[in-house]
Amino acid sequence: MTLFYTGPSTADLHENYAKQGLLDDNAPVRSSSTVVIDAPVSIVWQLLTDMRNWPEWRSDARVLELGELRVDAPFRWKLHGSTIKAVFATVVPERELAWTGVSMGCMKAVDRMRLSSLDEHRTEVTMEESLAGPLLTLFFSSEKLRAGHDAMLQMLKTAAESRVRV
Repeated sequence: MTLFYTGPSTADLHENYAKQGLLDDNAPVRSSSTVVIDAPVSIVWQLLTDMRNWPEWRSDARVLELGELRVDAPFRWKLHGSTIKAVFATVVPERELAWTGVSMGCMKAVDRMRLSSLDEHRTEVTMEESLAGPLLTLFFSSEKLRAGHDAMLQMLKTAAESRVRV
């Protein structure tokens, strides 16, 4: 029953899903969104990975603690007021950034952003996420998650394209 689905352990989710480029396909809340940005992949990557400065272009999130941007490094951030403890799972410059995260002590997510250079001036970004936790579907849905991803990707597009024009 999806109402009580908690998913794999956090360690399993990190090692055997996120690090392998996988989401939890059994998670009751999942989303995938894609946008094409008229900016080089280097600019898009710089915006995504300069996490301390996310508030300059991303109104829904801010980083609270961040060390090195490397696999297995932890960080903490806030999204819409909820604190998330996260650990980087994949860091492939200008290609992929993924992490696992836990919010409210029991909501577990895999977040994955894949970048693809379409040519020297355009980048395709795909944002994917699976989210699981007990009673999650009573207050959150795949549609809400997708709307959040679409909004974030639009903010990223606006920020990256404005840097090209400067």
